[in-house]
Amino acid sequence: MILEVVDIRIQPGQQSAFEEAVVRGVTTVISKAVGFKGYTVRHSIETPERYLLQIQWETLENHTVDFRGSPAFAEWRAVVGPFFASAPVVEHFTSVV
Repeated sequence: MILEVVDIRIQPGQQSAFEEAVVRGVTTVISKAVGFKGYTVRHSIETPERYLLQIQWETLENHTVDFRGSPAFAEWRAVVGPFFASAPVVEHFTSVV
């Protein structure tokens, strides 16, 4: 399994609307993607405009090729993109233990 970690900074004061949008976007778009296994959204206590979206994928290619290369990626960005203060930082992780 691969863990995609997305560090997201949103526009100030948009927390409630963003939280609704990210859940809607994952449940209606990303969750239907090949290899999707689950997700969590975490909100920073110290930095109110910062979120971590963590998505579990079966393989790296399920995210980087299958999802990002599909029309669903544009659908996802249309839902959450308007809230971004800057481009999200995306990294992928594997389990060590």
